[in-house]
Amino acid sequence: MPQPDVMSSFWRGLRDGTPFLFVVGPFAMLFGVIATEAGLNVFETLSFSVVVIAGAAQFTALQLLSDNTPTVVVLMSALAVNLRMAMYSASITPHLGALPLWKRVITAYFLVDQTYAAAALDYEKHPNQTLSQKFAYFLGVAMPICPPWYLFTWVGAWLGNRVPESLGLDFVLPLAFIAMLGPSLRTGAHRAAALTGCVGALVFAFLPYNLGLIVGAVLGMMAGAEFERRTTVEDKA
Repeated sequence: MPQPDVMSSFWRGLRDGTPFLFVVGPFAMLFGVIATEAGLNVFETLSFSVVVIAGAAQFTALQLLSDNTPTVVVLMSALAVNLRMAMYSASITPHLGALPLWKRVITAYFLVDQTYAAAALDYEKHPNQTLSQKFAYFLGVAMPICPPWYLFTWVGAWLGNRVPESLGLDFVLPLAFIAMLGPSLRTGAHRAAALTGCVGALVFAFLPYNLGLIVGAVLGMMAGAEFERRTTVEDKA
């Protein structure tokens, strides 16, 4: 039977993750609507969300596929958008890397922007948690985020083009990223990477097939790594 402190961590995670539901719901519905308008059926749209479970990459791939972009470019663009997941994984491994394999698989699958952001902040605020408590918190955060992502994707796909444009669901995408990005810009390296990536994507927006996004992502990672290297050197001097 789970220890009370483990359940307490789970409920704290559930509480912290619940506000994201107000962004995840409309965002997933929007994807469902756009996917069906692009020609996918309800099953294909829902499978897309279950398998990929990465909203930004899903929207990117869907847009490029609608433009008849070569498959290689679609995959490269989706990969560029999701490269941040590798950084999330490296960051969270010191906290959850000692879990059994099956729990690491669950963590890897549910490691999305919102679960990472909430978990990283919680682990920083509560550094003395046990491994079980940290995993319980992570699952608690994931529950109001990931299952609703599937549910609202299905709702959006089922509604299809019956959702009126006046509803304005398209505003959710930028709001979601602003809400996730703000709390994560805690260091100079983070801010340098974000600024450089943004400027790079805008400067190279003229490139075909959305390749400016890939260039911006690479430049952002290079800027963040270089900023971190110089800061470390100065600290040691």
